[in-house]
Amino acid sequence: MKYGLLALIGVATAGHASLDLHANEQPLPVTQDPQAISAIPKDYRFVEPGTLTVAISALNSPPLALLASDNRTRIGSDPDIARLLAGSLGLKLKLVPTAWEDWPLGISAGRYDVALVNIAVTEQRKEKFDFATYRVDSLAFSVKSTSKTVRIERAADLSGKKVIVGSGTNQERILLGWNEENKQAGREPALPVYLTDDASGNLYIQSGRADVFFGPQSVSAYKAALTGKTRVVGLGPKKAFVATTTKKGNGLVYALQAAINGAIQRGEYQTVLARWGEQGETVSGSQVNPPGITY
Repeated sequence: MKYGLLALIGVATAGHASLDLHANEQPLPVTQDPQAISAIPKDYRFVEPGTLTVAISALNSPPLALLASDNRTRIGSDPDIARLLAGSLGLKLKLVPTAWEDWPLGISAGRYDVALVNIAVTEQRKEKFDFATYRVDSLAFSVKSTSKTVRIERAADLSGKKVIVGSGTNQERILLGWNEENKQAGREPALPVYLTDDASGNLYIQSGRADVFFGPQSVSAYKAALTGKTRVVGLGPKKAFVATTTKKGNGLVYALQAAINGAIQRGEYQTVLARWGEQGETVSGSQVNPPGITY
């Protein structure tokens, strides 16, 4: 199983290497979907009438979200999925760059209709939010290309290492769990390094201020292929569904599910993921509130 997963990293990396960022700045055509439109709850009130307001990552995290060559327009697989959703539902699109820490309150307070910030489904999150899945994502460990670390598979492999993680993320919970395992075995735990922007993460890895980046596999594979300064040395122990995220109980999730499934049937969904090198992360159909990742 481990060797199969690592082989998938190679496939993903090869896909990233062939990306055409200039071409990817052009919006893809989207078809209005009457079935998805009919699934919009009659009593649902959009943040802005006639517009789907979507929170996306404010960070530069290619291929999920990044700035186009004009240094203003947001592109990436999540913005493309947002355009697909809005177009399918016959709505305009408003993208709102958002910090990871802010999306839960933003959804709960009604500042966004949907959050697309590479959010994985967890049982705890399902208590407050509704989810419609659109990707299957792995987490990956990456290191500086000249690092002596060749593989990370288990808690012992991170003992004593400085590991970059995002606060409040699934990877943080996995890392802290592995730290407890290391402590119980008498090994030195890893030191979590909390950073909020990709540029700092790159600097920390290249300067030796951190040893490992633990984050989304798609981001790690893309970065390794694009710059050659890092390499992926293993996948995390969990896979998760990544999903559109909406306020619990407002019913919009079923329209989003219908929009995703319609786009899958038309092939528009597959085109979005393929142009960002995420072919290995497709779903065959969107699920509403599937079992969440557990620890």
